Amino acid sequence: MAAAAEAAAGPDRFVLTARAENYLHGRPDLADTIARLQAYQSAGADVLYAPGLTSLADVREVVRSLDRPVNVLALAGGPTVAELAEAGVSRISVGGAFAFAAISALVQAARELREQGTYGYLDQASQGRAAAQAAFTAFSLPPPADLRP
Repeated sequence: MAAAAEAAAGPDRFVLTARAENYLHGRPDLADTIARLQAYQSAGADVLYAPGLTSLADVREVVRSLDRPVNVLALAGGPTVAELAEAGVSRISVGGAFAFAAISALVQAARELREQGTYGYLDQASQGRAAAQAAFTAFSLPPPADLRP
């Protein structure tokens, strides 16, 4: 971790996030998770990540035990965004959840077309298209001056 922190502090600075994955691997030991995160903090990690925590009390204890921003993974049954913010969490990761939600919608649309021969999914598709267009329009940059008509 110290070598990674040194590299991260180089001329092309980037944020180094260190993960203590105890909870993801069936070892729900909060004291060990905190000890690992504290060691990563001492070694120079910028953000400390404890994916798998679902107890708000545990999240609060992790945040209290560290002096760096804390990241948690959004999980079913876990604290809400507002609760995590109130507890002092700086970043919430969703993992692959958004991609899996999109894949689920794709599979449902394909099943509808294949099994029922209907197009009900087109209502959702038009909403998705509008949302994508709005997002890309809001964040698009004008073309460089030499490419403008």
